[in-house]
Amino acid sequence: MTRPLSLPPVPAVGLPALQRRTSAVLVVSQILGGLGVAIGIALAPMLAAEVSGSEALSGLAPTASVLGTALLSLPLAALMTSRGRRSGLMLAYLIGALGGGLVVLATMLPSFPLLLLGMAGFGAGSLAGLQARFAAADLVGPERRGRAISTVVWATTIGSVLGPNISAPASRLFRGTGVPEAAGPFLCSAAVFLLAGLVVALALRPDPLLTARALAPEGPEGPPKRSLRAGIAAVRASPMARLALVTVTVSHTAMVSIMVMTPVDLSRHGADLQLIGLVISGHIAGMYAFSPVMGWLADRFGRLTVIGLAVGLLSCAALLAGTAGPRHGQTAAGLFVLGLGWSAGMIAGSALLTDAVPRSAQAAVQGLSDLTMNAAAGVGGATAGVIVAHWGYGPLNAIGATLLLPVAALALRRSLRQRPGAGAVGG
Repeated sequence: MTRPLSLPPVPAVGLPALQRRTSAVLVVSQILGGLGVAIGIALAPMLAAEVSGSEALSGLAPTASVLGTALLSLPLAALMTSRGRRSGLMLAYLIGALGGGLVVLATMLPSFPLLLLGMAGFGAGSLAGLQARFAAADLVGPERRGRAISTVVWATTIGSVLGPNISAPASRLFRGTGVPEAAGPFLCSAAVFLLAGLVVALALRPDPLLTARALAPEGPEGPPKRSLRAGIAAVRASPMARLALVTVTVSHTAMVSIMVMTPVDLSRHGADLQLIGLVISGHIAGMYAFSPVMGWLADRFGRLTVIGLAVGLLSCAALLAGTAGPRHGQTAAGLFVLGLGWSAGMIAGSALLTDAVPRSAQAAVQGLSDLTMNAAAGVGGATAGVIVAHWGYGPLNAIGATLLLPVAALALRRSLRQRPGAGAVGG
């Protein structure tokens, strides 16, 4: 097994400054990474329809991106375990940039299989953003972990809001160059991913994960663990880790399943593209803009409390959206609340997952978490279309709410079993 890189010890007096510097670097890279993802992914379905010649296959492009994110989760987690966050994030951004280049090449040939392969690589850009939230937690104690994660999640707001608005100008940049206009944004995305990787390479020093290990020498749990089996074993050994994994997976799956079919339902009820865009923008704002509030709540009142809040918000969102019909304002409110529920579940679940496993297994468990939630969301997104086609948007929301029952049951069980007087951070 590859030996982890060694680092000089970090004086305790310098740790707060290092925490702030690490957070700042991650925020900058997250803004760039979120921008890169949003510039390209906005036009992925249209590009897939153009290359394949079939609108029925348009949904496979974003699905390939989600599956690529899932499949790359464990190898990159293993790399981070042995070489640190910096190496893993750099490689993720590089793969994302190569994926964007393959998408452009596939459009020029044209080749639909190559397009799907490129979109799978493009998903590594999303994975870098997901792993950055865990990197933010490496150097902070449990009492501030929720806020550290939420700061990085919040930074995604900037890129996610700007990206779709940059897609059209990015398309026009390549007129007369031989690059199809619809593929132009993916070249811009590739360039932004490379810039994000450069920021990480130059500024994420010392590595937060390796530094955290240097400050907390190897304990009875043994050396760092990289394998999928080690991640599964660590989750199985901890009831809180099981709850955290279920929370993150279900929150993400319910959100994606409902969100991807909302534009279809809105258009069926007469909404134009501008209104649909506003609804989705409100949803994205709910996902990211209020994440610092969720992080503060998770640290102040406990992970279990905020997980319960996530269940309540996601259930309320399903009720609002699922019963809206032609009332577009109600749909918009439902999608905004859906974003808030996702934010609460993702931040509290990610913090609890890091709290609940030994440091030696954290990177493996975090990779398992990203694998599980993205694979489940990919299945959920694909299944959502079938559900809406056969039963409708209302039943889809009802099924999404039903998925939350295991989270509610596990959270209630852990709350009842928690020792009196336990600290708020743990639950």
